[in-house]
Amino acid sequence: MPVLRALHISHQFDNGETLFQHLSCTMTKKRVGLVGRNGAGKSVLASILSGELTPSSGSVTPPTSVAVYRQQPSQLLESQHTIAQYLGKDRILEALKHIESGDCAEHWFQTVGDNWDFTTRLAQQLTDMGLSPEPHFPCAKLSGGQLTRLQLWQLFGTDAELLILDEPSNHLDAEGKQWLTASMRAYAGAILLISHDRELLREVEEIWELSSLGLQVFGGNYDFYAERKRTELQAVERQLNHIDKQKKQLEEQAQRNREKAEQRAAQGNKLRKTGAQPKILMDAMKDKATARASNRNKNEHLRQAHLNEKEQALKSRKEQLKNQKIHLADSQSRSRKVISILDGVLPFGCKAPITLQIFANDKVHLTGKNGSGKSTLLKTILGELTLNSGELQVNTPLYYLDQHFGAINPNLSALENILHHCKGMIESDARTLLAGIGFRRDSVFRKGNMLSGGEKMKLAMLIVSHQPTQSLLLLDEPDNHLDLDSKIMLAQALNAYRGGFILISHDGEFAEESGVVRQIEI
Repeated sequence: MPVLRALHISHQFDNGETLFQHLSCTMTKKRVGLVGRNGAGKSVLASILSGELTPSSGSVTPPTSVAVYRQQPSQLLESQHTIAQYLGKDRILEALKHIESGDCAEHWFQTVGDNWDFTTRLAQQLTDMGLSPEPHFPCAKLSGGQLTRLQLWQLFGTDAELLILDEPSNHLDAEGKQWLTASMRAYAGAILLISHDRELLREVEEIWELSSLGLQVFGGNYDFYAERKRTELQAVERQLNHIDKQKKQLEEQAQRNREKAEQRAAQGNKLRKTGAQPKILMDAMKDKATARASNRNKNEHLRQAHLNEKEQALKSRKEQLKNQKIHLADSQSRSRKVISILDGVLPFGCKAPITLQIFANDKVHLTGKNGSGKSTLLKTILGELTLNSGELQVNTPLYYLDQHFGAINPNLSALENILHHCKGMIESDARTLLAGIGFRRDSVFRKGNMLSGGEKMKLAMLIVSHQPTQSLLLLDEPDNHLDLDSKIMLAQALNAYRGGFILISHDGEFAEESGVVRQIEI
């Protein structure tokens, strides 16, 4: 019995633009990963499969119960809820408090039931989760990673037949990822995982890839999927080479046919002038030759059209399979010291004094648990925050890229953004750079507020790396909203980059591929 089934579903925006159409899928495995490039519609598809969104056409047969984790817990950040209220445990705590104060009303005892040690157990569970042991702690004061763990903890405590997890590892530190992996393994129900985290995708049994070509199913986990993609790309490239050879052979054959036809026509004209053959016979031979030439031309055009159509289909698939490239501007490699901190105490997070030195061409991976102060350290280096004590010296221009893509002006197009922020760049160069990250032709005119999270991050990376005074990049989880292909692309670009950077990322594989040479833990 399948967990869920969808038949011929489509989604169309209010402006008439179609996101995807005629998708069908059947979930029979208990662990399925949904992948695809940014903007492909993964979150929309998940909303349709969960029943939260009605498709423009088609039908969905969902399971009896579905629980969903969303990427942005904005309702918790904006609400006044405490941890206990969010978990729905505040009534038990209130009842215990009344009973301890001497209120023996029957309804308090009914509320408590057998949970007489609930306060102690909850405090221990919260501590184990890396949260405040105080159940009345405001959710709005939790870090991004703590909010994520709180939400996921609540979801894994349900008995939903299907969990849909949309980028659950974003904001989680290494310990949080280990906990998430263990929780996924232990969960009794089915899980549909939307993720660009290769470690998590190695835990699934099947991968669905959503692209402009539809929904393709790959049996197996991420490693199987990646190998299949590599094999398919090689096969597509071989077919394109074969078609190129066929087109050249067709052109050469057509040229030979034209030359032969011209030779025969010349011979016919010569005979016609000598009068050796009757005119009526010569006219019949000419008509026959013309008909043969017309048929040859028609066949050649049909074969050419067939090859062009096949070539276009293969190029579309190759575009889905191949890696894009971000061309980061090189800065002059130097070994001078650019950042120095001596016994610095951060205003938030870690209270232990920090002493470190960063050089101009250093590639540093900044690690630590959620709430340890990694982002605080970057903002302190940038000058937005001040050390409580200690010394900080910065001897280089800095460019900070946060998780909210602050470099992108939402009211400007992608092309306008890069021309505005990168002084002196000409439009042709800007278009070349944008094409490398997937913005081609009219897509360069899409406004910043219409771009997906991953598209904004890729555009922002181009902007920050093409500043004339840039020496050191401060990167605060730049991979959080990138799809798998874009993550690999960004890692390759950072690896080849001759300048320095300080990188915050919870994805150790991404950091390693980015070419980090130092790791600093706080």
